[in-house]
Amino acid sequence: MVSSLKLAELWQRLGYRVVVVCMGETSGVEKVSRTLEIHRRKDIFLPDPWNYGISFGFSGYVRKLVSEIHPDLIVVNKLLFWTSLVTIPLRMRGHKVLVLTDAFVGITWWPRSLLPKIAASIYAWTLGWLIVSMATRVVTFHPQPDDLLKRLGIAGKTQVIPTGIDPEPYGHKTHAHKPEGQITVTYIGRLESVKGVDDFLAASVPLKMQYPQMKIQTVGWYKVDHPLVEQYQRDVIFTGLRKDVPEVLAESDIFVLPSYSEGLSNALMEAMSSRCACIASEVGGNRYLIQNGVSGFLFPAGDREALAAHLRRLLDDPHKRKALGEAARKRIEETFGWTVVGKQYDVLFQSLIA
Repeated sequence: MVSSLKLAELWQRLGYRVVVVCMGETSGVEKVSRTLEIHRRKDIFLPDPWNYGISFGFSGYVRKLVSEIHPDLIVVNKLLFWTSLVTIPLRMRGHKVLVLTDAFVGITWWPRSLLPKIAASIYAWTLGWLIVSMATRVVTFHPQPDDLLKRLGIAGKTQVIPTGIDPEPYGHKTHAHKPEGQITVTYIGRLESVKGVDDFLAASVPLKMQYPQMKIQTVGWYKVDHPLVEQYQRDVIFTGLRKDVPEVLAESDIFVLPSYSEGLSNALMEAMSSRCACIASEVGGNRYLIQNGVSGFLFPAGDREALAAHLRRLLDDPHKRKALGEAARKRIEETFGWTVVGKQYDVLFQSLIA
């Protein structure tokens, strides 16, 4: 949902009227502005390791709304989310449907547990394949293997456009509330198994013996009595959900994203925009965002020793932290900033509408 709302905001900046239909905790309609309207449909959420929402009647609601407003183009975000199933009936009715996705779940993106992996693979090669086959066009947020696109039969109608980010709210570094010498290491995201937060904590917490000035924090939702919170709460600050992420990142020196599978991470783009020295697992869109050794460090997913080594390097070398942070900000501005990304979407939309 985060990327959907981000993209909706970008598209209305380009002059389009955008109507969003998404899933959430409650149903309702919110008219944000003259050009942005959000329809939420209540869902049933299957928790970790599934992390999947189901909203019965969602496709019917969308079809009814489409018949009322007659959109020029329908965009479906995130392949294999429950919301993407509406692609099939909409295409059968002759509508143009653009499918966006940051990953091919069950093909290039995997949960960590065995049963969800099997379910994701079956889902991907049945309904997932049908959805992308029927789509008018497919946009991936980061490059996918050419042989995979050919195998799926969609190489000729697929292109790469990142979700991007508005870097303006980020990058205003402040250490006003930090004790002198403190180095803040931050993870932002839910405490889900696929995110590899257990690896981050196992690699970073022992370093506090050698680097007492290090502050470790995880920012994001977690369930009550989460085992990682129980295990590490003496050494780590678990902030819970925060709405002031730019301020959190402004006081962060190092950002870690240790996922086992990842699309194009909003959290990583925000950290790069904030001039944090970033360390990320070498999976998915992380490899597209970070130029290893230049705008951040990459490490093999699950390799706690490699992650700890990168942390030591940055804890010891403030000049390297600064250099990586500045290069990360430049990378975002040149390739993932909304000015750049917006032009790509505008060209695509005009070609499809025409």
